[in-house]
Amino acid sequence: MDARAETTVAVTGGSGFVGSHLVRRLLERGYRVRATVRRASDATKARPLWELQEAFPGRLTLFEADLLRDGSFDEAFRGCATVFHVASPFLMPEQIKDGRRDVVDPALLGTRNVLGSVERTPEVTTLVFTSTVGAIFGDYADVREMVGEVLTEKYFNTTSTVADNPYHYAKTVAERAAWDAEAVQDRWRMVALNPGLILGPALTAASESGSLFLLDELFKGYFCYGAPDFSFTTADVRDVADAHIAAAENPAARGRYIVANETMTSFHEMSRIIRTRHPWDPRLPRTALPHGPVRVLGPLFGLTQDYIRKHLGIRFRVDNGRSVRELGLVYRPVEETLLDHHESWRTRRRRA
Repeated sequence: MDARAETTVAVTGGSGFVGSHLVRRLLERGYRVRATVRRASDATKARPLWELQEAFPGRLTLFEADLLRDGSFDEAFRGCATVFHVASPFLMPEQIKDGRRDVVDPALLGTRNVLGSVERTPEVTTLVFTSTVGAIFGDYADVREMVGEVLTEKYFNTTSTVADNPYHYAKTVAERAAWDAEAVQDRWRMVALNPGLILGPALTAASESGSLFLLDELFKGYFCYGAPDFSFTTADVRDVADAHIAAAENPAARGRYIVANETMTSFHEMSRIIRTRHPWDPRLPRTALPHGPVRVLGPLFGLTQDYIRKHLGIRFRVDNGRSVRELGLVYRPVEETLLDHHESWRTRRRRA
């Protein structure tokens, strides 16, 4: 019998964009999984997990847990060797009304509560923490100060605040809190994964992930007049799920791992890729906007001049070497990720 069949692991945020993929991959690899959700009876979010329970009888158990409530994860973690802490809201700036309430408290207090439950669970020997490249830099301009203008794991974001880029700030303080807790004990090891913008097919139609929100704007035609020259570090959600499992299964894995493609992808390139399959879609931009109009018109679309200055036209290389060498990741081509993401988006729209 595969030893994994006797191994129980916990996934926080099991109904989320990343969490649902991770739960499925763990079940496929033979693990017993305990997944936490806010409301197990919420069909719009929990249905993919219900379907996995049917597909893998007796191997997936759902637990209700609240990131803001101490002790909320104790029951779910009991008997688990590994905890994957995935739960944390990822919101784009235009989705955030109150930075502290919407992202900082769930990320930081949620992490502290998860750590408290880990400390009270002697069976836990590994914590895999889902962070983001946003915990490495605040704005793209920050990367220009890094050696060779290359993004690597050795840096921490020092420029974001609750008021300026609150999501990046939230993930930075949450990851630092986790590292602080790891440093004062020797029972469990921690691995942090720092993915770029996570794209790919969604298992649930109700995800609030900022990456789905961002591409939703592109696919709906918000940029049909032309694509602004903004680029993104990208990662396929399936690669991110595999990275979590590799980090847990490799006892030598330590520290932080960037999980992202080496090169960034712009809105214009995303549109070009989707148009290889849907060449006549009028919502997809065919041209790239010059920088001038973006600087003039950007504020009308909620972009500050400071944001434009620190992001427009800026590209940098991503050093993902550690994830390749130590976690064995083989990254999917960005074309596959985007086409699968778009097809998933079309399917969700048809069902809505």
